Amino acid sequence: MNSPRLLRRCLIAAFSAVLAASAFTGPAQAAPQAAEATVFSDTFDGPAGAAVNSSRWQIETGDNVNNHERQYYTAGANNAALDGQGHLVITARRENPSNYQCWYGRCEYTSARLNTSGKFTAQYGHVEARMKIPRGQGMWPAFWMLGNDIGQIGWPASGEIDVMENVGFEPSTVHGTIHGPGYSGSDGIGAAYSLPNGQAFADAFHTYAVDWAPDSITWSVDGNVYQRRTPADLGGRSWAFNKPFFLILNLAVGGYWPGDPDGSTSFPQQLVVDSVTVTTGSDSGSGGSGRPITGLAGKCVDVAAANSANGTPVQLYDCNGTEAQKWTVGSDGTLRALGKCLDVVERGTADGSKVQLWDCNGGANQKWTVTAAHDIVNPQADKCLDVTDNNSANGSRLQIWSCSGNANQKWTVG
Repeated sequence: MNSPRLLRRCLIAAFSAVLAASAFTGPAQAAPQAAEATVFSDTFDGPAGAAVNSSRWQIETGDNVNNHERQYYTAGANNAALDGQGHLVITARRENPSNYQCWYGRCEYTSARLNTSGKFTAQYGHVEARMKIPRGQGMWPAFWMLGNDIGQIGWPASGEIDVMENVGFEPSTVHGTIHGPGYSGSDGIGAAYSLPNGQAFADAFHTYAVDWAPDSITWSVDGNVYQRRTPADLGGRSWAFNKPFFLILNLAVGGYWPGDPDGSTSFPQQLVVDSVTVTTGSDSGSGGSGRPITGLAGKCVDVAAANSANGTPVQLYDCNGTEAQKWTVGSDGTLRALGKCLDVVERGTADGSKVQLWDCNGGANQKWTVTAAHDIVNPQADKCLDVTDNNSANGSRLQIWSCSGNANQKWTVG
């Protein structure tokens, strides 16, 4: 899709004033740490020239008139490929070998943009990327997130969290920003972080992160916190960030904010990504590290074959300590394993509706309440998580059923 960051960079002075007013004062401190479980990780291992893992990322194509960017985003591994040394390299080139057409005519540049839409969503946690950014006038690398409901409600109502953006004319500075209804584009709310002594971010790898909890987002670079945002910063406007978001990596060329490349800009330029990781912990509203959920015959709630694909059955199985049996209980009402949510198939509410693993989407069929009586209840259906036919054999499917108090509906978390 084209970027929804519409015209956001027209008023540079106004945007800079917002950033300056919002920055932390006093010495930076390391971001708080909590017991964590990794729900998404890509370290980009693979042979040189290979495309990214299609189970984690999809490639966007086309131009972007909204920001007046100059590049055409290409498919496959043309501009986004592994380097064989554990990195993803997104390359911006001054070329147009396929006669791509852009909003301004024949495209002058190619680059790449990737996202996890339909493959992974995050809701709260520590979201980080370790990257080495490009340099030069007109370069615009970004690591950011969009609300997973953008297709239903549009931007900026969907919300946008910019973990890191850099514009080439500021080699020592990166920005973190939120956008939502009434505070989007050049009115986005954020802050800037600069390296000391004129060091350039392009000279080394740095880690860009947010720690995200209900009603709170905190930004850091290399563990140094530089801003925190809550609904109190919005002046009564709507906080759009208590729901699932997907991840985006891209390298734009030109646009309203960075300006176009000029004679000082050399090509190709590269955004080199060492890793992207999402972890959840008790401080991020996830309920802590992944824990087993035990039930009938002392067996565990298990993702069949440890398969993270959408639609994988959730079953009863001997407890074995694998990631397929490590669940986080989120303050958002979800139960998560392998980076996805426990989901009632086809949003069913009838007795016997099976449960599965699915992308977290905020649906009522992915909401659960763990009661003091050891029931796990789906409030939409007002039914309990249940072992089919009271069968304690390995592989017995789990379902929802009218709550009865029987042993096949009793569960212990942790």
